[in-house]
Amino acid sequence: MSWRIVLWPFAQLYGFGIRLRNYFFNKGILKQEEFDLPVISIGNLTTGGTGKTPHVEYLIRLLKDEFKTAVLSRGYGRSTKGFRSVRMDSKPDTIGDEPLQYKRKFPDITVAVCENRVNGIDRLIFEYQPEVVLLDDAFQHRYVKPSLNLLLTEFSKPLFDDHLLPMGNLREPLSEKKRADAIIVTKCPPAITDDQQADFINNLSPNANQKVFFSYIRYGEIVGFKHKKVPDPAQFKDLCILLVCGIADPTQLVLHLQQKFRAVKKMIFPDHHQFTITDLKAIGQKFDNIAADYKIIITTEKDFMRLEDDPILHLPFYYLPIEVDFIANYKTTFNQYILQHVRKNKADS
Repeated sequence: MSWRIVLWPFAQLYGFGIRLRNYFFNKGILKQEEFDLPVISIGNLTTGGTGKTPHVEYLIRLLKDEFKTAVLSRGYGRSTKGFRSVRMDSKPDTIGDEPLQYKRKFPDITVAVCENRVNGIDRLIFEYQPEVVLLDDAFQHRYVKPSLNLLLTEFSKPLFDDHLLPMGNLREPLSEKKRADAIIVTKCPPAITDDQQADFINNLSPNANQKVFFSYIRYGEIVGFKHKKVPDPAQFKDLCILLVCGIADPTQLVLHLQQKFRAVKKMIFPDHHQFTITDLKAIGQKFDNIAADYKIIITTEKDFMRLEDDPILHLPFYYLPIEVDFIANYKTTFNQYILQHVRKNKADS
């Protein structure tokens, strides 16, 4: 860990700047905007990989049938600036891959991108009159004061074992978890025990008024690009997989595929990677070099948004959708917690 010791002074300087910024917000020197409708922020203290996207989708499913729901994202990796509404035919380079995924999966809701969250919510209210706004990855965007602040932390990489950037992955000091109304522990083992939950909560040390929930990832069935026929599950143990993905943490995905298929080869790219012609040629070459009679390429749903128009899709390409669910009795409690909050704040507005 000697390299971390070298980075310790830089982490202290970074932490000083973040603490000063938060002090200005806490004292009202930097102003926060509140809105007369429920605004739910979904974010984290780390640099990524906690599962924000499937948790946003969970909230969409929970809310969309009762409330006029909108999602506002920064649109990470897009080449554009300012406010943009996401359409079914939008391209990921102009609005980002995750907002496009939300819109494609839930075409009846409003999805927009704007790096200035205050302006973005104002435009949503003016143009679409939503009853609830979900802010994607907004824990650090303090110019908006959400009505409910949800903080995510990964079970196997808890924020209480992490360090500030660049020494670790924390965007803010651990003490800033106090701003959360609820903390969701993500990517848990589906069979997590009561003792494991209790130990995690003890290490997390939530405030008395903070709720803690535990969720896990549930994988769907693979989906073929351009309506390709999905292989028979009975053949999975004979299939060799080339996994192509650009997500923050593919660890659980790799383990899941290794349990289902004969062999898994990997081509891992950075999060939100924009695939180039060189990348596509390398993928095709790697696939051709796999010495197996039965082989396919699998990617993530988010990566599919950036690959769907590429010529490489003549190869046997599939994507694997995921959802999150909550452990045991946490599901009912979480659903009630969210629905009651939105109903109360919608009624107040």
